[in-house]
Amino acid sequence: MAAAWWRRGYSSLNGCTTIISIDTGKVLDTEIMSHYCRTCKTNDNVRYKNKENHECSNYVGSSGNMEPVGVYRMFERSKRLRKLQYSQYYGDGDSKGFEEVKNIYGNNSVEKLECIGHVQKRVGSRLRKLKKNEKGLGGKGKLTDKFIDKLQNYYGIAIRSNVGNLVEMQSAVIAAFFHCCSGKNKEMHRQCPTGPNSWCKFQKAKFAGIKFVDKSPALPNSVVNSIKKTYMDLCDQKLLKKCLHGKTQNCNESFNNVVWSIVPKETFVELQTLRLGINIAIILFNSGFAGLLPVFQKLGVLTGPDLKMFYWSLDNTRIVDSTRHSKPSVKQSRKKRRASKKSKILKFEAKEGTTYKPGEF
Repeated sequence: MAAAWWRRGYSSLNGCTTIISIDTGKVLDTEIMSHYCRTCKTNDNVRYKNKENHECSNYVGSSGNMEPVGVYRMFERSKRLRKLQYSQYYGDGDSKGFEEVKNIYGNNSVEKLECIGHVQKRVGSRLRKLKKNEKGLGGKGKLTDKFIDKLQNYYGIAIRSNVGNLVEMQSAVIAAFFHCCSGKNKEMHRQCPTGPNSWCKFQKAKFAGIKFVDKSPALPNSVVNSIKKTYMDLCDQKLLKKCLHGKTQNCNESFNNVVWSIVPKETFVELQTLRLGINIAIILFNSGFAGLLPVFQKLGVLTGPDLKMFYWSLDNTRIVDSTRHSKPSVKQSRKKRRASKKSKILKFEAKEGTTYKPGEF
């Protein structure tokens, strides 16, 4: 479940909510909304007196409330139009969408599950918020952005490595915290997994009988105690239980990119054009360019073998690229490039100091 708006700051006139199957990755339903109608707005003029015979806006309310309303509309019509009942709701936790539908088929008939990618991001967002609100927590050798990124990555790895096992998952995310806080002057690897296949270099070296030399300094006790409660809240079994599936909402973000490539954010369109663009995006997302051929046939548009071959080529190229990008080796290379780039930027910033900050100079 995800929503898309056509303007930042929750002030968009248009928006859409989409239900995508977590198993097949196909779009199941979408609700397209707009609270702007040019005909009705211009109707105050003398020239426009008849408000009929046009597609009017279908939503009244704030832009931020579009997602809960859209979710409710799709769940409410699921049994009547789609002949199905949604049993699980995968959300990112940034709206009240689930609250609107959790009892729609009966008391607690819909189960809430979390996108593990968004849960992982909460580590970074909450620690950065804590660092901002509590003085003296940040600075060299303390809670830096580099440390927060490291802890966030370890948290995500711990979840993905223990899919389906709640006890091991909780143990791993707690071990990740103490592992990241340890250093050359304070070793905290007791809870890290042991053996030759351990992700902990200290335990791996210990098993091999080699002395591990940790060059990085440990996090001060005062900082560890300050961030411990915030982190441990994200180690709660109630939250981790919703992550046992090990799945993300990446397909929702992919669909939004397809939509914005057809209906760009930079160009405002009314409801009729928006609906056309999103429906085309659904066809491309679910079936590729080949999915447009039956539409052309229905409209009476003749298509030759060259067009079919061209569409096949586009779809095949997309599948080959997607397969390549999803390989573990390619993913690892991407992570290394991103880490290297970020490390390089941080070195430049440390060397140059603050050179740009709103209102500072």
